[in-house]
Amino acid sequence: MHSTKLSMVVSRLQDETNMYAAQFVQRSTLVEQAKEVSFYLQNSQNSWKLVLLFVQVDQLCTCEPQQVHSVIKSVVESVDDALQLLHSQLKQTIVSVALWDGEHDSFPNRMCPCMETNSKGEVRLLRAMLTQALQESLNELMVKKHWYADREDFTVILQDSPFITDLSSVAPTSSQHTTETNGKTITLPCPTEDRPFLRTEGNSPSYHRTDASPLLHPFTGTEMPCEDFSPSASTPTSVHELRPGDIKVVAAVGDSLTAGNGIGSSPYNILDVLNQYRGLSWSIGGDDNLTTVTTLPNILKYFNHNLTGYSVGMGKQHTANSFLNQAVTGAISNDMPSQVQDLVTRMKNDARINFESDWKVITIFIGGNDICDYCYNSLIFSVDNYVRSVRESLDYLHKEVPRALVNLVEPLHILPLREMHVDPSLKCPTWLVSILCPCVILPKPNSKALQMLDELNRSYQRSLSDLVESSRYDTRSDFTVVIQPFFREIIVPRLPDGRADRSFFSADCFHLSQKAQTLMARSLWNNMLEPLGNKTALQDFSNSMSLKCPTETSPYIRTYRNSNYTYAGPSPTPGPITNWGSDFSCVDLAPSDIVPTSVHKLRPADIKVVAALGDSSTAGTGAKAKHVFELDNEYKGVSWSIGGDKTLDTVTTLPNILRNFNPSLKGFSKGQGSRQKGFNMAVSGAKTSDIQTQTQALIKAMRENKEVNFEKDWKLVTIFIGGNDLCHYCIDQNNLSPKNYSYNLMLSLDMLYKEVPRLLVNVVEILQIDLLKTVKRNTLGCRLLQRTNCPCVINPAENSPEFEEIKRINREYQAEIQYLISGDRYDGKEDFAVVLQPFLRNSFIPYIGTGEPDPSFFSVDCFHISERANAEMAIALWNNMLEPVDRKQAYNNFTYDRSKIHCPSKANPFIFTKINSLPSPPVMTTTTDTPTSNTATTITTSSSPAPTILVPKCSPSLPIWVPVVVGIFSLLAGIILTWIIVSYIQKNKKVAVEMKGTGF
Repeated sequence: MHSTKLSMVVSRLQDETNMYAAQFVQRSTLVEQAKEVSFYLQNSQNSWKLVLLFVQVDQLCTCEPQQVHSVIKSVVESVDDALQLLHSQLKQTIVSVALWDGEHDSFPNRMCPCMETNSKGEVRLLRAMLTQALQESLNELMVKKHWYADREDFTVILQDSPFITDLSSVAPTSSQHTTETNGKTITLPCPTEDRPFLRTEGNSPSYHRTDASPLLHPFTGTEMPCEDFSPSASTPTSVHELRPGDIKVVAAVGDSLTAGNGIGSSPYNILDVLNQYRGLSWSIGGDDNLTTVTTLPNILKYFNHNLTGYSVGMGKQHTANSFLNQAVTGAISNDMPSQVQDLVTRMKNDARINFESDWKVITIFIGGNDICDYCYNSLIFSVDNYVRSVRESLDYLHKEVPRALVNLVEPLHILPLREMHVDPSLKCPTWLVSILCPCVILPKPNSKALQMLDELNRSYQRSLSDLVESSRYDTRSDFTVVIQPFFREIIVPRLPDGRADRSFFSADCFHLSQKAQTLMARSLWNNMLEPLGNKTALQDFSNSMSLKCPTETSPYIRTYRNSNYTYAGPSPTPGPITNWGSDFSCVDLAPSDIVPTSVHKLRPADIKVVAALGDSSTAGTGAKAKHVFELDNEYKGVSWSIGGDKTLDTVTTLPNILRNFNPSLKGFSKGQGSRQKGFNMAVSGAKTSDIQTQTQALIKAMRENKEVNFEKDWKLVTIFIGGNDLCHYCIDQNNLSPKNYSYNLMLSLDMLYKEVPRLLVNVVEILQIDLLKTVKRNTLGCRLLQRTNCPCVINPAENSPEFEEIKRINREYQAEIQYLISGDRYDGKEDFAVVLQPFLRNSFIPYIGTGEPDPSFFSVDCFHISERANAEMAIALWNNMLEPVDRKQAYNNFTYDRSKIHCPSKANPFIFTKINSLPSPPVMTTTTDTPTSNTATTITTSSSPAPTILVPKCSPSLPIWVPVVVGIFSLLAGIILTWIIVSYIQKNKKVAVEMKGTGF
């Protein structure tokens, strides 16, 4: 079974359950639902039955740590009651209990509104930990109840991990997964002669944590070897003459490793990882003293007993205990500017700190979560964005904070974390860490995805060094930034038998324990005393290093000046950009040997005609306008999908790319106005209801054009429409509804399908238009014309009900068009295909400076797009065309780079359609049919992972039902169908097994 088929099945099941899940929660307890199942199965007592009991994880809700245990206890008790009822009523039954993550789109605010105050990273961690804790609690219930197997014809099994339909549901907004190597094959397990049965605890005993020996609590104090703790004779005025005893204030920003998640947790208390042990944090904690707790502040207390700023105890960043520890769990680099602003505000407003006179050490450590999620969005987590956020944060500190030394700790080399999850004997919750850090855990060994991640990790490290080496932060004597590189390389600690030592990690095998944080504090301190150019760039967790001390000849914390170190200087400033052209590196430009008859074998050079339908974005309105009086001009020649001005070297458009494959291409528009519009039928201000008229005009124009062989020439039509519908939705909600949006587009596609032979249609998914609200300029054109052009987006206040409504409608527009095109409506002709190109699904506007949208992507009215944006859209469209369906990049990567144009490969020379995107299965006894059913699609903000071939590796003599996984999915479908039937019979009393009255 192809994964595309599998995802359709899962999506359909999810849609079916979601339709009536709310009624289950409202009308039935878990026991009541079990009664219904038992009643329905009474007539099948002489047949073996498999009952699937789903525990809905996504409806757990807890807002305070003290609530966690009671919530989980309540869920476990309800499962126990239901299982006891099934045990008493049913014979010849196996009950399979599985945690189910089904309604992730509603999480967290609908079911658990108290989550609104938490950051995304905190919510993500809480969700994962609750899931793991519930899994462990249910496992303990099974052990306690002996799997309810006190008789031979009944037992219960607990699935080893939750059933999560899509990892992207618990990971950040995503677009393109790069964790897997395309074309791999997964074999489904099959019964064997020695193990022909479904797995139960009786025939396949499982591992239980109670069998394991507890880990020893490590010694976490440190001996202070130094003797001279004296400060300078007088308070220094230069950061390059700063002794440890001169430091009065410590502070830190970062993520959960600085917030202290799980530092003091016992080895198997997974829920305690949610607690933030800020007083134990390596760079900022101040609990107890150095003899018991090793942290940078506890080291500095030896030099200055009046040190302040450190955090104590537990709590979040806004609590009094956290003080100047402003790290936030789950933070990414983009969160750093707000953290440093909060930090500076606290320092300025605290009476214990003399903001102008006290010397401060601020430690910044960020980047791990960026790396963990890079494969889900390589734009958000690009090196440029990472260093931009760090630079913005340092710029703010440099501007606002006097007398400060900033420790900029390089992001750790994170790939060694994988070692904790390849050895099953360590019993690490790998499925949980694959949620917290998917891009590190999921890639296959030696895969391209893993190589890309390692390169990103190294680029993050280098980018920080380049930033500091520019001398940007050494413009005055009382401020500097120093790179501390001890995390550049990591040596994983090992047990005597060679296995990785789990005692350096918290219960989740992801966050670091106090044992590891002890070594981090020592390494940071030692780095601070090492001269630039000779700093230790290795963290060997197997080496319990001692502390270094200031000396008579080197009494200062090391900076570039007191290290006699010379910075490399800033990178050369690139020259001005003179045009928005692109470089072209493709080599295989030949058309097919014989003109293809199938659209699924269409090469770029086979395309003879291009055309486009749409609104002002396609008409080129204002694309090259220099002032408001030129806004009405239509610069059709630079239009991203249909323009043909000049050549690709200077103007990047889809036709200019295609002309490298076929110089005789027809249909593109040139110049300004309508005289040379070609087959550019777009009209400024058009709505989706106008597309049918444009379609009729296009068909007529192509039929009448003598240079076009209407019957034999292959044609490419690009449709992009909907922006004006959204901009005016609040004025005409009935006519501009999502259903009408889809219906109007369907009428035009139907017309093309019926009347135009040899045609490939690109439908470009509508962008996230709410981002337009962030585009501002202090000009009359922007202030007035933007509101006139798009009142329903620009006029509502941020976070107002009206603004939230337009965002919801935007998502429904996207969902409607995905549903229309994913079905089989346009699959009936071999020479016709419609492909959804989703590069604008998750839209991003590039920023400059401190969060200001880059104005070069917009015309002078802050609404229409500029020539630069047209060029970027052309590249994104072309690259989407060369990406398989379900593996297309679903976000725009608008960064200037002349070399971004992709090329067809020998293995994949065709423009991708739904059919040729399916991987060809190996020669087997079974074949896979083309998906043609009009399947409902679950809407997520990310693409599906790369399709893989699921092949049952079983003897042909075995029946088809034997692969267990296939059986589970089939039974799942049967149970859902049963629920629907019974719902009608029992007067809408839904039969399902899930929890009531809780919300995640």
